[in-house]
Order: sequence, then C-alpha cells, then structure tokens
Amino acid sequence: MTPTAVLLSAGLDSAVLAAAEARSEEVHPIYISTGLAWERGELAALDRLLATAPFGHNVTPLARLSFTVEDLYPSTHWALRGAPPAFDTPDENVYLAGRNVVLLSKAAIYCSQHGIGRIALGPLAGNPFPDATPRFFETMARALSLGLAHTIVVDAPFASMEKSDVIRLGVELGVPLELTLSCMNPQDGRHCGRCSKCRERRDAFIAAGVDDRTSYAAAPLR
Repeated sequence: MTPTAVLLSAGLDSAVLAAAEARSEEVHPIYISTGLAWERGELAALDRLLATAPFGHNVTPLARLSFTVEDLYPSTHWALRGAPPAFDTPDENVYLAGRNVVLLSKAAIYCSQHGIGRIALGPLAGNPFPDATPRFFETMARALSLGLAHTIVVDAPFASMEKSDVIRLGVELGVPLELTLSCMNPQDGRHCGRCSKCRERRDAFIAAGVDDRTSYAAAPLR
C-alpha cells in the first residue's frame, strides 16, 4: 500500500475520498485549522465520523495541524465572522484566496517528515477556483517537491465527478453521510440549512436520488 495523506475537513467530499482511498492505500488523514468560523463544528464531526466502520481499516489517527489565515483576511471577513454568503450565492462568492496554497504547503511539510509521497484532496468537476485546477496541482507539486527535496504528488481523484456521484459512492462504501459536515455556519452540530453549502448539499442528495438524513437547524429554502 502507498501511504497517502488525505486533506480531511469532515465535508462530504473529503470523507468519501478518505473511505475510497482506504480500500487500497494507507490513509493518513490531515485536518488543518486556519482560524475559520466553522472549524469547531468540523472537528466535532470528524471525531464522530472517524469512529465509524469505513475508517476503521487502513486509516491512521487524525493529524491536526494549524496554519492561521486570521492575519491575512480582514477581521470583517465572513469566513472569520461566521456569516457566510446566502443560500443562492454562486460558488465564486465563497472563494477563499490561497486556501489550497495554505493547505497543501502545510500538508506537504508534514508528508516530507513522515515519508508520505502523495496528497489527495477532494475538488469536484466544475470547481471554479484558480487553486483547484490540474495545472495548479501539478505546478504546486513540482514546487513542493523541489523546495522540500521530497517527491510530492498532488492528486484530485474526484475531479471529474459531481457531488451527486460522490454521494452515491459514499452510500456504496457505507460512509454515514449524515455525520459529514458541509456547512459554513453550523449550529450546535447541525447544518444551518441557509448557507450556499447547505443548498449545494441538499441539491446533490436530490440529484443522487438518495434520502438526505442531514440534520438542518432550519429547513432548506428549497
């Protein structure tokens, strides 16, 4: 088995990715705290998620790292204040500048010190962000490999999949999708139901034809 670091956020995509990778690889899940408003909720969700069967084999204990962005974004930024863009906001409006630069840099340093040569993360088809393109991942991998004198491959296995495809794969793998957290404003462990990530999640369950067992603090607007 090839040791693989999976950037795990407790979100639906990264959770299913970790379970899928664990079928054939030794998975080293990494959570990187950057100071964003929803991280406490994500970590609580991860504790519950990683205790379930799909993560009981070939998955090492969670590595918790930190790399603050609180000194990069203004104090009024929605991602720091916990007031995310509204339900029908397009993906472009939730862009966090440099997020994958930060996550991959920190993860790569960890990998170089633990003999891990591959980082997997979960962007999907149609991701509009400049730091989620094949060209970015290839270029970043080369730069990290050069700077660390340690070969790093950055892989996005779900890059051709829609979220509905990921949901169906998660069901196949037995991932308890209701324990994942895709919300930018979680309320006591529940999805808020009103942010654009909750809308994206709800729409994907409908498209997948899978019952959405997510607990929403407020009913989604559609």
